[in-house]
Amino acid sequence: MNYEIKQLDKFRYIEEGSGEPLILLHGLFGALSNFKDLIEYFRHHNTVVVPMLPLFELDLLHTTVGGLEKFVHKFIEAKGYTNIHLLGNSLGGHVALVHVLKHPQRIKSLTLTGSSGLFENGMGDTYPKRGDYDYIKRKTELTFYDPSVATKELVDEVYDIVNQRLKVIKVIALAKSAIRNNLGDELKEIKIPTLLIWGNNDTITPPFVGKEFNRLIPNSELHFIDLCGHAPMMERPREFNEILHGFLTKLSRPVPV
Repeated sequence: MNYEIKQLDKFRYIEEGSGEPLILLHGLFGALSNFKDLIEYFRHHNTVVVPMLPLFELDLLHTTVGGLEKFVHKFIEAKGYTNIHLLGNSLGGHVALVHVLKHPQRIKSLTLTGSSGLFENGMGDTYPKRGDYDYIKRKTELTFYDPSVATKELVDEVYDIVNQRLKVIKVIALAKSAIRNNLGDELKEIKIPTLLIWGNNDTITPPFVGKEFNRLIPNSELHFIDLCGHAPMMERPREFNEILHGFLTKLSRPVPV
């Protein structure tokens, strides 16, 4: 399914469907393909929005979690969205957390899946090996429980990034920023309903990370998906969508008087 990429000022984004906004924030090696099943399902219930995060467009000083959050904040203000359901995977979850801590006013709920912000194993503790396709393929496959989810198209996207020197520098800058920007002491300030969906076989943000988010965020609920790695919305879309739909449906019910 090809979606029209819209443009407003410097912002490029997808916007499909109608209803309360469901804004999806992708991770460090994220692409639109990460969210295709989510978009297809929820466009019948929500206005599904995917802003293209400027992972490689910001100057190096602002290539940080905070720099990406400022971009998301300006995008939300430019579009005038309210009653937002904000969802982030991996680095996108981290950006969503920082946004909710700084600007909770327009956000109705938060969903995190494989989010950084407490602990994560990155692309590895070594500089990504440029030119070594098999190495990049193996690293990309580690994102998933089932390595076949790492399609050639996905591996090619990652390979293309790590073979451009400036992009590699920015990937490393963002990864270091995520590690420095630990939110453990601040998570108790999050008051909005929060859904945590974690892969039971996630090796990048392992299950204990989901449990720790659940412990630290007061109004949160945690769901694990079996035989699933770091990107549940890609690897187990049916289970992911069912959990998220149930959560959003509960929030739309009138509160009993």
